[in-house]
Amino acid sequence: MNRLPENIYIGTAGWNYKDWYGIVYPEPPPKGFQELEFIAGIFNTVEVNSSFYHPTRPSVSEAWVRKVSGNPEFIFTVKIWQRFTHQRQPYGSEEVTLYRNGIDPLARAGKLGCCLLQFPWSFKDGEGERKWLTGLFQDFSDYPLVVELRHGSWDNPSTLEFLDKNRVGLATIDQPVIGNSIPPKPVLTGSVGYVRLHGRNYKSWFPSTKDRNENPSSRYDYLYSSEEIGKWALKVDQVAEKAARTFVIQNNHPWGQAVANSLQLQAALGHAIRSIPSSLVERYPELASLNYSTPPRQD
Repeated sequence: MNRLPENIYIGTAGWNYKDWYGIVYPEPPPKGFQELEFIAGIFNTVEVNSSFYHPTRPSVSEAWVRKVSGNPEFIFTVKIWQRFTHQRQPYGSEEVTLYRNGIDPLARAGKLGCCLLQFPWSFKDGEGERKWLTGLFQDFSDYPLVVELRHGSWDNPSTLEFLDKNRVGLATIDQPVIGNSIPPKPVLTGSVGYVRLHGRNYKSWFPSTKDRNENPSSRYDYLYSSEEIGKWALKVDQVAEKAARTFVIQNNHPWGQAVANSLQLQAALGHAIRSIPSSLVERYPELASLNYSTPPRQD
């Protein structure tokens, strides 16, 4: 395996989850506790999810930079606003500027690894869709870009050629393969590798409206086995072999499962582990066998 720890960034999709307290985060939290600072003590990246729902205020992203300052290797990936990926009405330059202003502090600080354009399963390959993508690639061309495509219609050589021509990465995703969903394949277009592991919760992947409203995170409620993580380590190596940087993001966040699996993936790839919360080991005892680069954190 071709392991390049300095070029592979492993972390979670988001960090602000109430159900992480008592599992990932201390409960009760000590005075002045900062979730992002805590996560930066464990991983070298995190995917910003809040930027998908609304543009980030510049002051907020400036604060993020300060909170991760204890880990000089730490960089962010950010999701592009859903206005550009899930709403297909024409948008204006003022909306592009509004979004860009919010993440530019990360870029200026050298903390922006890439921007992720995540499209829904309903976004299918077609002339209009490629034209839409081309417009987005132009509007955000000065950022490293990665696109996540979930529909199986994109699973063809011309997609790879199209993205490579535009120097845009294609996210390798693990998701329940239901109907015409794109299967997990380790690929690289552009120079940025991106692997996104959503879990394999087939039962809840396409929830009813009622289930979606009552428990919106249920589709990501999945814990990868050690065997599954080992197989994904091989796939990550395939992506990272030719990429300038590769990001591996665990999105199976309920109950800190993404944190546990990310630590297991670090170990499987031969990366040094900075810290493991003791409360996480209590929840997932299989983590006790992982080796540390430094003594474990005492919570």
